[in-house]
Amino acid sequence: MKSAFSTVLSFCRKTLVIVELEIRKMRHDPTELIMRAVQPVLWLLLFGEVFAQTRAIPTGNIGYLDFLAPGILAQSVLFIAIFGGMSVIWERDLGIIHKFLASPTPRGALALGKAMSGGARALTQAVVVYILALLIGVKMNWNPLALLGVIVMVVLAATLFSAFSLIIAFLVRTRERFMGIGQVLTMPFFFASNAIYPIAIMPPWLQVVSRGNPLTYEVDALRALMLKNGTSVYGLGMDFAVLFLCTTILIIICTYLYPRAAT
Repeated sequence: MKSAFSTVLSFCRKTLVIVELEIRKMRHDPTELIMRAVQPVLWLLLFGEVFAQTRAIPTGNIGYLDFLAPGILAQSVLFIAIFGGMSVIWERDLGIIHKFLASPTPRGALALGKAMSGGARALTQAVVVYILALLIGVKMNWNPLALLGVIVMVVLAATLFSAFSLIIAFLVRTRERFMGIGQVLTMPFFFASNAIYPIAIMPPWLQVVSRGNPLTYEVDALRALMLKNGTSVYGLGMDFAVLFLCTTILIIICTYLYPRAAT
């Protein structure tokens, strides 16, 4: 029992070391985060304000800007995490991957640490969205437990999409193909979700796709946690369970594919 606990503790410690290494890179080059922060500004201030005036999208008992803010946070998490796998391609070209694989660090810790580092980047986007939402009058929920739930959901979702990004990087192996596939996938994930409009107004076939999209459950949880009058369609338990299950499956796949990054 003690040995198993020590093994788990060692795995967690090594995972956090990988996360810390990735965060250190972010501190040395924050340009990407600054550029990514422009995106939620444009969506909330331009797209959001225009559609709020048209009142063309039914959002129930909340205003459109309130409805949109959690969706834009989820979008920001997706967009910043889906390109996280690029670092693996750079590290392979520099020979760093070979050093990681030769170290005693478990492959699972390498994969999980890489994926979780996307959570740190995503949290910076959460701060930007919260500030913008406050400035444009979104009725936010400032309950400490709700804020904690938002943090957990953002990190979990970023880990999921970062793991998905890593799998793409392991398979395609070149920066050009990776960027092309990443750009192609982000829009379907985003528009086939409930981020900017309710699922109820989608055509039936798209509703089916949306219910199989993990971004839908992220947005659903964020609406319930971020907004003062927010509610969850599927239930917070279901939202967190879906994302946790998807993340676990993707991390297992990443662990299996990680050695391919060195070839």
